[in-house]
Amino acid sequence: MSHENESFQQPQVARGLEGITAAATEIAEVDGVRGKLTLRGYDVSELSGRTTFEEAAYLLWHGKLPNNAELESLRSEMSSARALPASVLDALRVLSPHAAGMHILRMGAAMLSVDDPSVDSLDIENNRKRAARLQSQIAAIVAHTYRLGHGMEIVEPKPEHGLAEGFLYMLEGVEPEQARIDGLNAYLVAVSEHGLNASTFAGRVTIATDSDMVSALTSAVGTLKGPKHGGVPGPVLTMLSAIGTPENADNFIRSEMAAGRRIMGFGHRIYKVRDPRAALLSDAAEKMAELTGDRSLLDLTIAVETTTVKVLGELKPGRDLYANVELFAALILHAVGVPSELFTPVFAIGRTAGWTAHMIEQIQDNRLIRPNSVYIGPRDYKWKPIEERE
Repeated sequence: MSHENESFQQPQVARGLEGITAAATEIAEVDGVRGKLTLRGYDVSELSGRTTFEEAAYLLWHGKLPNNAELESLRSEMSSARALPASVLDALRVLSPHAAGMHILRMGAAMLSVDDPSVDSLDIENNRKRAARLQSQIAAIVAHTYRLGHGMEIVEPKPEHGLAEGFLYMLEGVEPEQARIDGLNAYLVAVSEHGLNASTFAGRVTIATDSDMVSALTSAVGTLKGPKHGGVPGPVLTMLSAIGTPENADNFIRSEMAAGRRIMGFGHRIYKVRDPRAALLSDAAEKMAELTGDRSLLDLTIAVETTTVKVLGELKPGRDLYANVELFAALILHAVGVPSELFTPVFAIGRTAGWTAHMIEQIQDNRLIRPNSVYIGPRDYKWKPIEERE
């Protein structure tokens, strides 16, 4: 290795791009210090539990909440798109017994360019309509592949269903109770958008090359698959089951900490206070408990949150470790009746609205995303014939 440039000072590297501002956006503001999430000017608490998911998606795509006519038009668009192309269904029937979860969702997402003759169009209105279609189709893929993977036949969608109701119906084949529809709507709104996170960034990077929205969606799904980003709600439920009762929480948390294991559902890269989405989902769970009369898991989750915050504050002072969205996501999805293996795919259903909104924004003022890297490897090696190499 040459040392002739030893005095050269390497540029500082922002590992994980931490602290780097890579986009200006009108879609969302994530305020980690105050624990606020703003979507197109609305605090998320103004939306979750009050709007349907379709209204929140329209807000993200168009910059305003819809009026009655606009909402009905969007619902009609999404309803007509819910029936997947026959060729996609045929492929899912073949693939679903061999893959599950985010693996099959990634495969399914990549097929959604089928029967889309203008998929490569970068026209804004064209892509807003595509966003609505993809939003509906992603929900259908999650429901259909779960059934196919468990030896059941697909349940055809009903045109009168909204997205949350339609998903539960396609998943189970029976009309869902209103409390479950409301709980799922609240969840999907709460997770629909969260700034320039890893999967959203991946989607923007892809479409910034003038690629298409389906390719960008596939990039985002593949990025969400990683457990550092989207794979925690299932383990949260496992943790709650292991704790069992509120009085066991203190010993369990201390034991996990002593073993050097992460406490699932706590801590966030951005938030230094309680994740505002945790509060929204906690409220949604309270409403469900009032309707169902079952609050055992809710009471356990609240006790685990209180105990864990106390223990983390004691053992890791100054680290600002509070409940994140995944703690109460596990609770609400379990209460709604979503199988734990679908927790991350259902998160992807909600986040598709935010992903596609960012893709539309990137197209509107596009510049290829091409950060620099700094080379830190050796230099000045000389080639040798293969018989002289060690």
